[in-house]
Amino acid sequence: MSRPAPEFMFDFGSPNAYLSHEAIPAIEKRIGVQFYYVPVLLGGIFKATNNKSPAESLAGIKNKREFHEVETQRFLKRYQVQPWVWNPHFPVNTLNLMRAAVAAQLEGVFEKYVDAAFHHMWREPKKMDDPEVAVAAITSSGLDGAKLFARAQEPEVKAKLVENTQRAVERGAFGSPTFFVGNEMFFGKEQLRDVEEMVLGK
Repeated sequence: MSRPAPEFMFDFGSPNAYLSHEAIPAIEKRIGVQFYYVPVLLGGIFKATNNKSPAESLAGIKNKREFHEVETQRFLKRYQVQPWVWNPHFPVNTLNLMRAAVAAQLEGVFEKYVDAAFHHMWREPKKMDDPEVAVAAITSSGLDGAKLFARAQEPEVKAKLVENTQRAVERGAFGSPTFFVGNEMFFGKEQLRDVEEMVLGK
């Protein structure tokens, strides 16, 4: 019996999506199934669901931000992944980065692009909503940055990102990282353990 492929709704603007991306390869080895990555626009999800980023929603709440940090340290230890480096340009408008992810799918370089974009957002952080900076960063990772960001402006690419985002909201998403196993939704990097168990039928 084949196991269901878990879906990963992601936006490069989320450091927790980056940590999930770093943890996923080891999970894929354990479950014998690859995750299906779906680029979405987090800003669009927030607008549709009246949600806010953790930077906004946790502001001024005693102890909650501190607990999130403890939770992150547990995650790093459990999955043996590198922590993200705070992007000094945050918040970064990821619209063109996410459109270029769709373009990378069409160009057949999606996996390499995802690795590169996450790297330049959260390992060697740059102002990735500056078109020149973004093109140079993606090109430095061995991709044709100019071509990808040019394709990002094509109507079909823009429409696909909108469609992905709307579909995620319709299925229950309100942020990133969001995972689906069939119709079961999981939110947040900490629920990757539950995703893994569901795929394995535990």
